[in-house]
Amino acid sequence: MPAGTILVTGGTGYIGSFTSLALLQAGYDVVIVDNLYNSSEVALDRIELICGKRPAFHKVDLTNETELDKVFAAHPDIDSAVGESAEIPLEYYRVNVGGTISLLSSMKKHNVTNIVFSSSATVYGDATRFENMIPIPEHCPIGPTNTYGRTKSTVESIIEDFISAERQNAKKAGKPFEQWNGANLRYFNPCGAHPSGIMGEDPQGVPYNLLPLLGKVATGERPKLLQDYPSRDGTAIRDYIHVVDLARGHLVALNNLREHKPGVKAWNLGSGRGSTVFEMIKAFSAVVGRDLPYEVVPRRQGDVLDLTANPTRANKELNWKTELTMEKACDDLWRWVSNNPKGYRQQPPTELLDALKAKAS
Repeated sequence: MPAGTILVTGGTGYIGSFTSLALLQAGYDVVIVDNLYNSSEVALDRIELICGKRPAFHKVDLTNETELDKVFAAHPDIDSAVGESAEIPLEYYRVNVGGTISLLSSMKKHNVTNIVFSSSATVYGDATRFENMIPIPEHCPIGPTNTYGRTKSTVESIIEDFISAERQNAKKAGKPFEQWNGANLRYFNPCGAHPSGIMGEDPQGVPYNLLPLLGKVATGERPKLLQDYPSRDGTAIRDYIHVVDLARGHLVALNNLREHKPGVKAWNLGSGRGSTVFEMIKAFSAVVGRDLPYEVVPRRQGDVLDLTANPTRANKELNWKTELTMEKACDDLWRWVSNNPKGYRQQPPTELLDALKAKAS
């Protein structure tokens, strides 16, 4: 018997695919909804290769409530939803906000009462504007400085209002209310790839995050990295978290909702270790075996200096902490990009597949 059936929105994307893998490995059945706008259906094949199980898949846009209803009707055992949002600028409000409203409406109709939302540390904005807020705790005031962060904080508020209203309505009706729960997971900087080397991030355009950009520099797709920040070495400080640890964070948060029924809770998912861009360049260069070129330029609008997590709440309440280092993330990413320069648009090398089969046998 499966532990439950989970709907994963955006499940063929980077974080969504790793979360789907973690859920399957933990005994859950997984149903993925994705419009494949910035991802590949090949991710399903890689998930199956690694764990021997394949998620059910529906090519559906999250904002299409009618099609979402059909998915819930086709899979009546779904009892929770885990959501990864779009990572394309023009899609932020349409998918992150509009899509969440469609999802919550459909969940209500089908009595699916738990939601785990992939939020982001960007909801905090520039935490250096407050005293003693670095590393950043969950009680740091919200103040996003870019569109992406504003959509994430808006969705957090929508989830809080929705879960609160459903609990209150159930109470008034004399019905059980504790089953309505939500987790807002404020993750920091996800990076890395699967240790097998056959599954990783495969951005369709220019990536926004540092490590995939470094990967493209290392493979020659981009000539150099462009960065500038006024930190200890002139570059931004970020808390890099291996995507495998991040996926496990979604799993333990879901289990917490199902077991402890806390209402709506926010948890930081980060290591508590801040690394500058130059430190990441140095670590990745060490893995690649040569120095990677970069150029100092003005920062992007809305970027902040320091995003380092205080993960104490997740450590204590979820019994979760990062287990894989930033250096391990660099190693796994290089294994992925060096062996799969075309991402999911090519077959992984035979030796990687043979090694995976040998490990499974």
